[in-house]
Amino acid sequence: MIRLAIIRHGHTPWNRAGQIQGRTDIALEEQAAADLAALKLPDGWQDADLVASPLQRATQTARLIADRDPREEPALIEMDWGAWEGKKGLELKADPNSGFRDIEHWGWDYRPPNGESPRDVAERLAPWLDSLSQDTIAVCHIGIMRVLLARATGWNFDGPAPFRIKRNRLFVMVWNGNALSVSGDPVRLETR
Repeated sequence: MIRLAIIRHGHTPWNRAGQIQGRTDIALEEQAAADLAALKLPDGWQDADLVASPLQRATQTARLIADRDPREEPALIEMDWGAWEGKKGLELKADPNSGFRDIEHWGWDYRPPNGESPRDVAERLAPWLDSLSQDTIAVCHIGIMRVLLARATGWNFDGPAPFRIKRNRLFVMVWNGNALSVSGDPVRLETR
């Protein structure tokens, strides 16, 4: 069995503004980078394989918390939000013609215009999961984390999620070659 720890990248200016980033390659904000530089991986994770989405906000986060370069993993790129990238979620939600829904009402097949559904993301991640050969830390995005945690918990994007994704925490799962399962509570990054 392989431990897989997933962690969300640090804040970007678009996060602060409530804009949907998707695959738009936005760097960390200066304060987020400084805050992450003061943190490190918890004991027991220093020798794990380190991978990150190829988007700079993820690779920057990985370097800052692990003091080494991650291997970029294309499968970990954020969910494609299509026509909604760069737009504000609250504005889309306020527009009854946008088709925007809260995550609790997505189901596996909800898809932004010209974007990806959670099922598409899960299918994209499946070969990567199958390739894991040792304990791994993946620095990625909230969309990727939701899909992996949904698989691990059985949540189907219908109703409140049984998890709350916070930053600066490793969400640890176990991959047995066929299924993911959650392994305990999220683990906070440690102060240097």
